[in-house]
Amino acid sequence: MEKKLPETLTDIRHDWAQGKPIKLMFQDEARFGRIADVRRCWAPKPVRPLCQGMLTREYTYAFGAVDVCTGEFDSLILPYANTECMQLFLNEVSTRYPKEQIVTVIDGASWHRSDALKSPDNMYLLKLPPYAPELNPIEHIWDELREKFFHNRVFKSLTALEEHLTL
Repeated sequence: MEKKLPETLTDIRHDWAQGKPIKLMFQDEARFGRIADVRRCWAPKPVRPLCQGMLTREYTYAFGAVDVCTGEFDSLILPYANTECMQLFLNEVSTRYPKEQIVTVIDGASWHRSDALKSPDNMYLLKLPPYAPELNPIEHIWDELREKFFHNRVFKSLTALEEHLTL
């Protein structure tokens, strides 16, 4: 895919977009939950840092798409990772860019392969090869969020977690 992407985009521009410019976006979703990620942290001597832990199994899902050319990022926080939520996200991205032809690169999650998932009129879904998350740059966004903003934190509710995710 990585080597063939320019050729594939040229074919899509010619066949599907009929020569119009296309907007290339990479899409993925990530699960965020109330299970605390306790890690080592810095504190001045002789202070010993205290970090709470939590094992509440409540989750929310962040759906995101990034335009690698401009850096534009679109996201929605939804309660599940399934075909219905994926359809809501694709429809939302489509309405945010109504005059653009969007090529959205998606991975092989089961809800991405569902026959019930319908691509909006201005969106073309391009599937990544199986087991190749390293080809999807949005994976780094989720890693960065978890690394910098979600360790050593305890959320009182799922709403509090979602509010922190939107900051």
